[in-house]
Amino acid sequence: MEEFKRLLAQVAAGERLDVESARAAFDAMMAGNATPSQMGGFLMCLRVRGESVDEITGGALALRSRALKVQAPKGAIDIVGTGGDATGTYNISTCTAFVVAGTGVTVAKHGNRALSSKSGAADALTALGVNLDCAMPLIERAMREASIGFMLAPRHHGAMRAVGPTRVELGTRTIFNLLGPLANPADTKRQLIGVFGREWVRPVAETMGKLGAERVWVVHGSDGMDEITTTGVTYAAELNEGTVTEFELTPEQAGLPRAVFEDLKGSDPETNAAAIRNVLAGATGPLRDIVLFNAAAALIVAGKVGDLKAGVAAAAQSIDTGRAKAALDKLVTITNAAPPKAAE
Repeated sequence: MEEFKRLLAQVAAGERLDVESARAAFDAMMAGNATPSQMGGFLMCLRVRGESVDEITGGALALRSRALKVQAPKGAIDIVGTGGDATGTYNISTCTAFVVAGTGVTVAKHGNRALSSKSGAADALTALGVNLDCAMPLIERAMREASIGFMLAPRHHGAMRAVGPTRVELGTRTIFNLLGPLANPADTKRQLIGVFGREWVRPVAETMGKLGAERVWVVHGSDGMDEITTTGVTYAAELNEGTVTEFELTPEQAGLPRAVFEDLKGSDPETNAAAIRNVLAGATGPLRDIVLFNAAAALIVAGKVGDLKAGVAAAAQSIDTGRAKAALDKLVTITNAAPPKAAE
């Protein structure tokens, strides 16, 4: 408690914490060694001053160290957004995950229920028939056999319970909104990460470098989406072999038409699940196009293709051959199977 008070005093004075000090502060919060008012003060000091790369890194390391881990096949990728973009689109990254899985790239998807939207990844997956409470070995089996598994964040990050009430009482974004996508329980080294603000594109890419990632794209749409958008420009940063490069993306670069934002809107989990089923069944239009765009980027990050147009072609083939839908069907079957019996 005294150590946390000292760190709180530092951030209250406007000082930035190094990685180890930040990690110690987050360890204290998640271990219940800080009062709600102390945690609230700490989180708001960081928010008002602006969280640094070292502080985000320290928080992510603390969260990762306490996570309930699962084993993913080598080369697995996560496709995940921070949420909090308040755009109300359908579940683009969830649909994208099935399309990428259909190409043979394993997706170790980490996500949550809706916090700031009508339908989070978990809500849509539940509506699609996926059992999110399945035994952990079934998640690993799904990644091996269906090329996709889903890890529901609260199941893997029980330590977050200690800070939950404080976050609810604050009622505003804190550093924890950034930490979820950086703490995949399968320790993926390659990720496509969407963030809720342009100002976080480069810092999150730099943070992933400090966390040992191999290749990452961090993206934010000019329309506010925490996805690669087809309505305009997407701001992006790539981490590759320790170097961060910033660039911009347009749908034309991928050979795709621009969309009207209203065409990408989502609704409740059942409506979004139906939209995902339609895309996986081969329906054309804006909902398919934006998935092709995001899948193309994910396939570049995974090392499966060399450029966006090749990625779009591979993603389209995944849908049109039925392999993307087969990945969904296999995930539903496996997660609803009986859990494996423990060894005698």
